Amino acid sequence: MAHRLRPVGLEFIDVAPVRLVFAQEASASPEAVFHALNDDVPGWAEWFAAVTHAQPLDDGAGRDIRLKGGGRFRETVIASKEAEVYAYRVDVTNAPGARALAEEWRLVPAGTGTRVQWTFAADGTAPFRFAVKAARAGLGRAFRDAVVSLDRRLAHQG
Repeated sequence: MAHRLRPVGLEFIDVAPVRLVFAQEASASPEAVFHALNDDVPGWAEWFAAVTHAQPLDDGAGRDIRLKGGGRFRETVIASKEAEVYAYRVDVTNAPGARALAEEWRLVPAGTGTRVQWTFAADGTAPFRFAVKAARAGLGRAFRDAVVSLDRRLAHQG
């Protein structure tokens, strides 16, 4: 059953009760990574294995995301600064116990490539917060695999 979450801004990334932060190097430039995140939302299903459907909404101001296992998210983009940051909050989800969710993709030049840092920020019921913390290893692996897959995809496009 879908429910509406508390609307949060970019500051939530730094103050959320649960924050999971992961980083991975990519050989693609920050500009190329940013364009894949921001401009090719449907492409997320091609390189992020957990994503089965990704569709931009409201001329790119929002996103409809579906995950393997049945997770559904209606999101609003809260930051989109070329080659630096792409972030969104979840407005509606079917994840039980969630009260607020936001994710930030921060891009930092690293040699000729990019250091991609992903922060998953969450608030919810105690069982929800416990589940998110317990999922740390799996979320980290999914993120690292996604960045490697995205990097391969961008290398083939370039």
